[in-house]
Amino acid sequence: MIGKRSEKVADLIRKEVSDMLLRTVKDPRVGFVTITKVKVTEDYRLARIQFSVPGSAEERERSIIGLNSARGYIRRELARRINLRYTPEILFEYDPSVEYAIHIEEVFQSLKEERQEPLDEDEHGWPTRD
Repeated sequence: MIGKRSEKVADLIRKEVSDMLLRTVKDPRVGFVTITKVKVTEDYRLARIQFSVPGSAEERERSIIGLNSARGYIRRELARRINLRYTPEILFEYDPSVEYAIHIEEVFQSLKEERQEPLDEDEHGWPTRD
């Protein structure tokens, strides 16, 4: 069970890393990365930082390379900004949930549009869709 303190630390790390990516990390490979979730271990020695990025798999791969390249800087900045006994090691993980949500929305939209199409009639007068 993750405690309230773990959740607060994870949220603080999410806010600080998001701020760093927006303001100080200038690597063009990082692009439009959004930090979606942070999970910290009970001993606060590892932070799994989940991110999403719009675009292709190639752009996602470039982003993970850029994030991993900035990992040392981000960890040092976290140590400076957050007062913890141990500054956690950072592991970046792609979060497919945003991409999945967009896909589901597109499916719902296509179903909605399909239902709004007028029905044709077959040779017997029965409604059909072509």
